[in-house]
Amino acid sequence: MVLLFMLAVAGLILLTNLFLLSILVYVKTQQIVVDPEMLYHYYSWKEFTVVSAGVCLLVFGGSLYKALSLSGGGPTVAEMLGGRLISQATTDLQQRRLLNVVEEMAIAAGMPIPQVYLLSDTSINAFAAGLSPANAVIGITEGTLQRLSREELQGVIAHEFSHIANGDMRLNIRLIGMLHGILLIGLIGYFLMRSLRFAGRSRSSKGGGGLLAIAAIGFGLMVIGYAGSFFGQWIKAIVSRQREYLADSSAVQFTRNKDGIAGALKKIGGSAVGSYISSPFAPQYSHAYFVNGLNFFWQPWFATHPPLEARIKRIEPAWDGEFLNSVVNKTVAPEVVEAAPSG
Repeated sequence: MVLLFMLAVAGLILLTNLFLLSILVYVKTQQIVVDPEMLYHYYSWKEFTVVSAGVCLLVFGGSLYKALSLSGGGPTVAEMLGGRLISQATTDLQQRRLLNVVEEMAIAAGMPIPQVYLLSDTSINAFAAGLSPANAVIGITEGTLQRLSREELQGVIAHEFSHIANGDMRLNIRLIGMLHGILLIGLIGYFLMRSLRFAGRSRSSKGGGGLLAIAAIGFGLMVIGYAGSFFGQWIKAIVSRQREYLADSSAVQFTRNKDGIAGALKKIGGSAVGSYISSPFAPQYSHAYFVNGLNFFWQPWFATHPPLEARIKRIEPAWDGEFLNSVVNKTVAPEVVEAAPSG
């Protein structure tokens, strides 16, 4: 992961220098120059060093800022994704069942009981977030509550407890901070392009040249940002895939039942509502969901999660390849809530 991060920074340094070099040469010559000797005349090692240092400062500064903003741990991530905390005093039967399952899996895993956040999405997905088991949270979508049986819900929650127990969630949060620095150049270009919508209405025609320059700079930075996105998705894919297999096997260990986690995966594969998270911040935490939460054109090549078929086959080698239809559970049997024994 560290090597890929350094490779990404090196790529950003190279692309940014090439971009600024092309702008500088064009401004001075009014033409695109490809002669290396002439390029060296306009762009020395001094400029290259200054720009490279600026890119490094921007990347590492952006990573540090994002890491500090996520220092609140799990609740910060859950609220960023639009989750709302489920009260322990809730009388909603589905939410009550969820809290009971979380408590059961905490006992099975020998870990503290985390807070639970509910996302308004109708899709089937979940995540664990936090810097330590003490401030960990579990987030789950409304579609997961409505479409999974209690046994399948146990499998999903047990999977997330594996991420807590194995330290995956701490790595996931650190990965968000690291990747934010890589993506920052592209974000700057994006905001420059957005600013043109408002600037174009308020400026006269005399300012057209300045707006054109801003547009060119913004577009160039966005192109550089796509390189950052490429490396970011690559890093996520490498880090996340094998951890998902481990979490699936741990879910079977915690629940002593392979049908729960396997049934949940089968229902996701056969569900019309899918597993996508609608929050605008969903891409930042895409590597930490129960299943793939995004729909990118590069997903088949840089998927953060193994294919559902591969995950199910590892749990049920004799699986016939048929997914399950997921329907909304209109009724949920009330559960008796018993106080945990003291000590």
